[in-house]
Amino acid sequence: MPDYLAPGLKVVFIGFNPGEMSARTGHYYAYPGNRFWWLLWQSGLTDRLLAPTEDATLPERYGYGLTDLVDRPSKSSNDLGGHELRDGREALLEKLKACRPKVACYNGLGIYRALSGKKQVEYGAQAGHVTPGVLDFVAASPSGRSREKLDRKLQILRDLYQILAEDIL
Repeated sequence: MPDYLAPGLKVVFIGFNPGEMSARTGHYYAYPGNRFWWLLWQSGLTDRLLAPTEDATLPERYGYGLTDLVDRPSKSSNDLGGHELRDGREALLEKLKACRPKVACYNGLGIYRALSGKKQVEYGAQAGHVTPGVLDFVAASPSGRSREKLDRKLQILRDLYQILAEDIL
């Protein structure tokens, strides 16, 4: 999967790793049960429902980027090995340092735990920074496998929208 990153983005959305459908199609969050694109739209972060095939337009159109902690596709993030997470962590930190977005939005508690080393993590804006000067924000995983209710996932992304709208960064 290509990274969609550029200097000065508003938000970089970070997934664990590509799912098998995303790897086959070459587009982020392509599995029909994944609610990423619907959540972006319903939260106000995009002005319409985008298709996964429009992922490459996010940086220019909205100032959003896309990347993953680990490049290797799998059926589940549970299939990833510890060495992959460690290597992915280092690569992701370099990417964030290079593009310096206002917000790094981690799509899942597990991603942020793996990156920050923190055991206790809540959804929303984080007190610390993995990358200096970049606000860390943890959203619920948009996967249909996630145990979090859809309305809760939506509220979390509405909170991100509010942070961006208030431009308090």
